[in-house]
Amino acid sequence: MDLQAGWGRRPRELWSNFIGRMQADIEEAWEEWMSGARFGEVKGYDGERLSAPALPAVALKARGGR
Repeated sequence: MDLQAGWGRRPRELWSNFIGRMQADIEEAWEEWMSGARFGEVKGYDGERLSAPALPAVALKARGGR
């Protein structure tokens, strides 16, 4: 599976398991994870939903394609 399909050589941001084209994408995904609004649940997991690590207080650095 090509995880970069459709992304071309555009820089990407990565924080924890969230990937986006800019920091706002990461922040949105983080908020949606924490609220349970976008990501589903893991069937069979007997425990509370895991929290994502806090976002850093500094800007994330974009990484270019290979």
